[in-house]
Amino acid sequence: MAKYQIYMVRHGRTWFNRYNKMQGWSDTPLAPDGVEVAKKAAQALKDVDFKAAFSSDARRAIDTCKLIMDANVNADKVQPQKLMEFREQFYGYFEGMNSPEAWFMVGQPHGASTFSEIIAKHSLDATKDFMKEADPFHDAENAEEYWTRLNRGFKKLDEIAKDGDKILLVSHGTTIRSITDRYNAGNFDVTESPQNSSLTMLERDDGFNRVTSYNQMLS
Repeated sequence: MAKYQIYMVRHGRTWFNRYNKMQGWSDTPLAPDGVEVAKKAAQALKDVDFKAAFSSDARRAIDTCKLIMDANVNADKVQPQKLMEFREQFYGYFEGMNSPEAWFMVGQPHGASTFSEIIAKHSLDATKDFMKEADPFHDAENAEEYWTRLNRGFKKLDEIAKDGDKILLVSHGTTIRSITDRYNAGNFDVTESPQNSSLTMLERDDGFNRVTSYNQMLS
């Protein structure tokens, strides 16, 4: 199996990001400042020899990926593709809700009132399990469902990656944070969310993941 690098970029800032609303499988377009920060990321990454480019199937990720690849040295060789496996976590009933309100409802039964407090007292995976538990429909993804989906995505990347490849993957804040938390090779502080259009680097070697940098701002 190949050893390759994944350049994980969070999408540009959206309208729901601006309003601090839960945005998992729901989707809002990039806000004007989100387009601008994505263009800055594109300039910072323009000389990276990407052999493939992927995004989740959310419009905010697709648009960010296109902005980056349109400026890339391999723009005429690499066509961005969608991988639904790298969608954001599904928040079920809580989609579109005010974020602090949602996390208060999810965390209170477990002695925590904010997202960061749930992580500190329990774990990042616990935020997923607690959310499914609090969802009156139980539609939200728990940790097992979430990681089963992401692992399918990594296996799809393995099918196309060759030794030494650099692959662009535009995904989402909680997804990048969760991957960093699970495969943390640098003691990165995942209580801090990756910023919009920031870069997180992951090395994948023979099916094993290792995050080597987290939340680097691109300008």
